[in-house]
Amino acid sequence: MSQTYAVILAAGQGTRMKSNKHKVLHPIGGKPMIEHIVRSMEQLGVDKIVVVVGYGAESVRRYLGDRVHYAMQQEPLGTGHAVRQAEEHLKGLPGSTLVINGDNPLITVETYRDFVRDFADKGVAASMLTAVVDNPTGYGRVLRSHAGDVERVVEEKDASEEERKVREINTGTFCFDNSKLFDALKKVNNDNAQGEYYLPDTLRVLRKQGHRIRAYRVRDASETVGINNRIQLAEAEAIWRKRVLERHMLEGVTIVDPNHTYIETDVEIGRDTTILPGTVLRGNTVIGENCIIGPNADIRDCRIADGVTVEHSTLRESRVGSQSTVGPYAYVRPNSSIGERVKIGDFVEVKNAVIGTGTKVSHLSYIGDADLGESVNVGCGAVTVNYDGERKWRTVVGDRSFIGCNANLIAPVHIGRDTYIAAGSTITDDIPDDAFAIARERQTTKPEYAKKLRAKKANGGGKK
Repeated sequence: MSQTYAVILAAGQGTRMKSNKHKVLHPIGGKPMIEHIVRSMEQLGVDKIVVVVGYGAESVRRYLGDRVHYAMQQEPLGTGHAVRQAEEHLKGLPGSTLVINGDNPLITVETYRDFVRDFADKGVAASMLTAVVDNPTGYGRVLRSHAGDVERVVEEKDASEEERKVREINTGTFCFDNSKLFDALKKVNNDNAQGEYYLPDTLRVLRKQGHRIRAYRVRDASETVGINNRIQLAEAEAIWRKRVLERHMLEGVTIVDPNHTYIETDVEIGRDTTILPGTVLRGNTVIGENCIIGPNADIRDCRIADGVTVEHSTLRESRVGSQSTVGPYAYVRPNSSIGERVKIGDFVEVKNAVIGTGTKVSHLSYIGDADLGESVNVGCGAVTVNYDGERKWRTVVGDRSFIGCNANLIAPVHIGRDTYIAAGSTITDDIPDDAFAIARERQTTKPEYAKKLRAKKANGGGKK
């Protein structure tokens, strides 16, 4: 591919989104829509990316950083005026320039590659990406000559009744001979209903100069969906989600109900894993092979090894070793590392903890700021008491120890290997290896006393 540049238009305020967030930073598939476009350009291998910013410029700069160059559009005077602001970065460079709207995140890198290749093969001055849609409302219409050549693009506000019937639309994506682009832009006027400088008017200028203009029709019109409001955002999200789910299914993942499964862009899933309904997989989550995830699992930024089952549970920024089970109704909070063949059962919360191989925490427990060794058994209701009101302290439990039901381990405390802690104990001191610890009041039993209580109640409850 010859030298290619990209200009991404991201200066608009996006008032129809009714949002304090810049429009191009609204997420699709868990990533800001402009991220998808920049990634496509990076994958395409363009030589320079220029993002035209205006309203909310700093938020766009903060997100993209130095991955791109920036041009500032001080006043919103139209798409043609916006592209002119990129002249300082691109004027005089040989090659072609893609111009892309920042709210068109669904165009695939394959489509961009075919579009650029077609432009180069035909040797034209400009080409536009078009689509034929059932409802062209809101889009500029592509007007062709009887011979099929593109004559011009008319914006809907300026279109006649007959022109509005045309179903071939301007998607807002163009490719120009960079040596001709900026001179043509200077000849565009703002004689239209909006008083703006429209980028498509450069096509008319180039035609008058005797240059050929081409249109490349995208195969899948859904790629060209633009996003101007929350309804279109949801429509674009649905299209993106379908793509992601189909990609995983084609790679050997079973998704039982795609209509009720949400998987973000960067999630990786191994083959023969089954995703059950209601599951949400987000961020940089990586899931191994032969797992069962769901129903109703919510996992973000986790690494799940092979053969893991997660049911009705929430996991955040943690690791789970192979053949382990989590749930139902467990909560694994950030910075937790769960070993192989571990059981994290119902209503168990784990936070900033290391759980060793073969350990079982089966019911109603809180394990926070703790290091549990291998083959530890934690009884129902046992908790690590990690916070003294000022600082968090760690609990360490050695291999093969048994923690009885409703035991409280008051951190900082170290429980040795092969120890046994009696149910109901509150442990405040370290326990050596192979020891037994009990820390609770001795039981008092009063024979026949229950009869006295019943008699007292029957006689009116005693003193009044």
